[in-house]
Amino acid sequence: MNVLETAELDDAELIRRSVDDPEQFGVLFDRYVRQIHHYAARRLGSQAADDIVGETFLAAFRRRGSYDLAYRMARPWLYGIAATLVARHWRAEERLLRALARTGIDPLGAPMEDEVVERVTAQGQERRLAGALAKLSRGDREVMLLIAREQLSYEETAQALGIPVGTVRSRLHRARKTIRKEL
Repeated sequence: MNVLETAELDDAELIRRSVDDPEQFGVLFDRYVRQIHHYAARRLGSQAADDIVGETFLAAFRRRGSYDLAYRMARPWLYGIAATLVARHWRAEERLLRALARTGIDPLGAPMEDEVVERVTAQGQERRLAGALAKLSRGDREVMLLIAREQLSYEETAQALGIPVGTVRSRLHRARKTIRKEL
């Protein structure tokens, strides 16, 4: 099968084929590496994100034989693995949010031309938002960030975190209420 045909396969089929042909897993990596890296970078910072991405795809590769092929899209599964790994780095994330709340300086940085405009217009709001996020419980913050930043659906978020959709809804409601109050 050529590269174009392989790229058109759904995630479950790629995972199934990767059990016998590990190179097939590379297509899945290419599909989601940027999204998972962005998610981890926003949660933990750029340096830790590289490690999280590597660990996420290594864990997924090792577990590919037990992947539930009924789920045709592996994106929530990968986010679930990444979320578990991010939880291990929780203290670092809390320190990052506290520093952002105090200083208003995003340690990830943006391109210089974007950074100047964004800082002038949003610095005060960014501090308040970071402070509000730091006040959320871990579960509420995780749900809020997966839905708001990573644009996962409620169902994908539930699958990623291994919780019922109703729990996602209640955590999101609670998180939004807290953030509205803080802002």
